[in-house]
Amino acid sequence: MVPIPRSTDVFIVGGGPAGIATAIAARLKGLDVTVVDPAQPPIDKACGEGLMPDSLTALELLGISIGPDQSYPFRGIRFAHENASVASDFPIRRGLGIRRIHLHQTMLDRARQLGVRMIWGRRATGIGPGFASISGEEMSCRWTVGADGLNSRVRCWAGLESARYESRRFGFRRHYGVAPWSDHMEIHWGDGYQIYLTPVGRDHVCVALITRDPRQRLDDALQAFPELVRKLDGAVANAQRGAVTVFRRLHHVFGGSTVLVGDASGSVDAITGEGLCLAFRQALALADAFVTGDLRSYQSAHDRLFWRPAFMARLMLLLDQSPSLRRRTIRALSSNPEIFANLVAMHVGESSFADFLSGAMLPLGWRMWTI
Repeated sequence: MVPIPRSTDVFIVGGGPAGIATAIAARLKGLDVTVVDPAQPPIDKACGEGLMPDSLTALELLGISIGPDQSYPFRGIRFAHENASVASDFPIRRGLGIRRIHLHQTMLDRARQLGVRMIWGRRATGIGPGFASISGEEMSCRWTVGADGLNSRVRCWAGLESARYESRRFGFRRHYGVAPWSDHMEIHWGDGYQIYLTPVGRDHVCVALITRDPRQRLDDALQAFPELVRKLDGAVANAQRGAVTVFRRLHHVFGGSTVLVGDASGSVDAITGEGLCLAFRQALALADAFVTGDLRSYQSAHDRLFWRPAFMARLMLLLDQSPSLRRRTIRALSSNPEIFANLVAMHVGESSFADFLSGAMLPLGWRMWTI
């Protein structure tokens, strides 16, 4: 068992991807880092398991590269609804499908290489100015980081619970032992839900459901898509895993020497597929703030980073909530794929908001008007 140190520069509560990314970024700045988590690694989570190109760029800044043996490339996104569909490649580089446990293990290997102290199977039991406790044992620290997810205890301890808005949906994931039939991440739209299909290996596809109905499950949702049922028929599937996805923005992400990162600091609906990228970029920004000693710069960076995925989440949730708008939008996009390409470029941070307005929103509005 790893002993609890008497002191550390950065104490991180939560050893998932957000916490480990923060630990790596802080170690790259020369800080002593301790991570605590009650779980045992690698940590799994129900998610779509697709890393967008901007996620891969952020990982590379952390010194993390993902090999082809544990991942599968996809070159863009495809929307499908009723009899209409539209696809677009990413502008610069491909995305990668990777099992969550493989991603977590790769990040852990990088953290160990850098000398991050990781304490597994123990729980943070309190924080205060300049100190924290692990299973009742006190330790001094300069900063405490809450990377402990949607139901963050650190957020509660620090009095940072106040949120600007919130919505809640439900996600379910299963892996099917079947060769990928598409080199795109596919999003199939139903009434009040979406089914995501991401290739994660040469013989495995991740199928994820995001829904407003907590009683709905993958098998139920798939029945509305006979073509998907046919492609998955006979494939060996593992147990279904579920999670909650929340769209929440906090008023503040730090207080004193305590700061939040990842889902603990606010989150966008999983419909965007940008949650991990957001956490990785927050981790890099937070490490810069540690160096300057000014967490206000992290608050500013956090607000800036949150804006684009939150904007895209609102747009996509509008389609989720309105069948007629969804039908008209996807028909308009399928009749002019260049508009969808501009939307995808904005989604992965490869175009400006001005380019997005002129190249996607205005042409899309005109196209929908004329259909």
